[in-house]
Order: sequence, then structure tokens, then C-alpha cells
Amino acid sequence: MSAFANRVVVVTGASSGIGAATARACAASGMRVVLVARRADRLRKVADACEDAGGKAHALAIDVAAAGASEEILAHAVSAFGRVDVVFANAGYGTRAGLIDMSESDLRAMFDVNFFAALSLCRAAARRWIAAGQPGHLIMSSSCIGKFPLAYHGAYCATKASQAMACAALRAELQSHRIAVSSVHPITTKTEFFVESDRRSGAGDSTTEVPDHAPSFLVQSPERVAAAVVRCMHRPVPEVWTSSLVRLSAALFTAWPWLLHQVLDRQAGMERDQDERRLRADSAKR
Repeated sequence: MSAFANRVVVVTGASSGIGAATARACAASGMRVVLVARRADRLRKVADACEDAGGKAHALAIDVAAAGASEEILAHAVSAFGRVDVVFANAGYGTRAGLIDMSESDLRAMFDVNFFAALSLCRAAARRWIAAGQPGHLIMSSSCIGKFPLAYHGAYCATKASQAMACAALRAELQSHRIAVSSVHPITTKTEFFVESDRRSGAGDSTTEVPDHAPSFLVQSPERVAAAVVRCMHRPVPEVWTSSLVRLSAALFTAWPWLLHQVLDRQAGMERDQDERRLRADSAKR
């Protein structure tokens, strides 16, 4: 029997992508999974897949950024399975837009979901564990671009950087309570993230799971990220990286900022070229 049999994990953003893949992987390892997202129909399918994998799952359709959502999620988990052992705060979204072009409300909404909701859930879980004298594990799904930015994705990068910094601080603050804290830093992953990002940015009804400019060696499956997350649950580490090359790049960008800015300038030019091609294509259709 798995050492993780019957442990209870809460996974937000569990209706698709990395969240769904992680939920399935947790269930396959014997964990009981609480699935959290807004889309009830999608959650039901993921719950069925978890049970097919030999685990147990309960679904809660809720907006993680809603008032009181964190306590409701934890209460639901305790009601369903009696306890919570691990929290994987994975819910989040991005949009392709210049920082000066985003409205104040859109910017704040992204921080509410990506950062504040994740931190709220982790804080609430940690307080429960401390009060009960129970160990636990908090995990936030950050990103490789939480360590270095991309032009026209600055808001998303900022939310992910905030997650990474919060996790680093929480780890030091909570270690005496036997609470582990980890941040996860995936690279480009084949999910609906980019489809949704294009929709939010007004780029049309895209069905592209991976940007055109992303080289294949920097693209991974959500199952690869899920496997890394489950390994971290078994043996907690402060940071989970799914690409040694990108991790090294992040270190180089920190050591030599001029290198980062050269890459950023090139990437920004590619983004502008993409906009021009899209505008020409739209004009031709008219």
C-alpha cells in the first residue's frame, strides 16, 4: 500500500490542465482528493477519473476568490474525508496584455485569483494545522516566469513571482510547526491556459495549447508536472522545477540582468510581430 494511502489533498483549479492531472496522480497513489474549481461538469469528469484510478474524490464547485471561499473549501474537505493533509493551490489564469493596457479591475482580479486566493487558502490551512498540532504541506503552483518576466505577460508574471516569494517566506516561518511549503515552477505546458489567455486578451477563438514560438524542448505535458508535484508530496522540497535548463536560465538571468533584457527585447519584438500578422489576417478577412 502507498505511504500516502488515505491522505487528503485539496487541489484547486482541478477541472483541467495541471490541476486535473495532479488530482488523477494523487488518486492513483492512494490519496483522497478534494477537487475545487468553478466548472461543476468538468469537476465531475475529473472525479470519475480519480475513482477509476483507484482513489476517492469529492468535488466542490466554487470561485476560489469569493469571500469566505478558503474556509468553505477546508470545511468541505473535513466533512468529506475528516481531515486535510496537503493543499495544492493551483487555480489561476493569465492574459496577453501590456501592463499599461490592462484595466485596474482586470489587474486586481488576476491578483485576487492567482495570488490572494492561493495565499488565503494556505494561511487558513496552516492555522488549522497549528491549532491541531498537525503537520501539513502547502504547495503553490507558481511558474518558471515567476523567476523572470515576459513582455506582455507582466501581470501574470507578477502574480507568480508573488507566489514564489510568499512560499519562500512561509517555509521559513512554518517549519517549526512541521508544515512544509513548496512552490512549483512549470515551463510551457500543454493545457487550455493559452486558449483562455487569448480569449481574455481578445485574440479570438484560439485553439492553440502552445504558443507558436515555443520550441518543442521547452514544452511539457501536464502529467509531467503532476508527477513532479506528487514526488514533492512524498519528499517535500522548497522548489519544484520540471526543466533543469530553464532553472539554470533563471539563475543566469539573476546573475546577469543584461542577458535577461536582451531576451526580453527579442521576445517583445516577436509578440509585436505576432500582433501585426493577426491584424493583417483580420483585415484580409474583411
